[in-house]
Amino acid sequence: MTGVFGVRGELKCRPTSLGADAFEAGRSYDVARGDDVRTLRSRSVRRHHEKLLIAFDGIDTPEEAQLIAGCEVRGELGEIELGPDEYLDADLVGLRLIDEAGEDLGRVVVGVAHYPAQDCLIVDPGRALVPMVKAFVRRIDFEARTISTTLPEGLFD
Repeated sequence: MTGVFGVRGELKCRPTSLGADAFEAGRSYDVARGDDVRTLRSRSVRRHHEKLLIAFDGIDTPEEAQLIAGCEVRGELGEIELGPDEYLDADLVGLRLIDEAGEDLGRVVVGVAHYPAQDCLIVDPGRALVPMVKAFVRRIDFEARTISTTLPEGLFD
């Protein structure tokens, strides 16, 4: 959650593209800051510009909301429906990055880092950032456990 909105304890949330559809009033979510996790039931969910505004039961003031601002909100993975070309960030961990010739470039170690400009794979060795754009990432093959890429020279230097 990115911050507090208004005077009734609503919180601003910038969900992943998959997560935007996972929020609805009346559902419970884990709200986590590190190892500190608590379960809260959503009272209302509404869209405001590029964000969602979420109100939780028992969070009624800006001061109460501030205590959970900055936390991560998690739903049940079993309730998420993925499309044919969709995946979760964690599904990419361990996949090998290969170039056009099939040469091994490294392994995805953390999944995806979500930056404002674009999402990036985090790849060892060296924890290189590989932008998740069609110009670079050509194909993700979960059966072969590979991500086929066309990368500019020097990206891993």
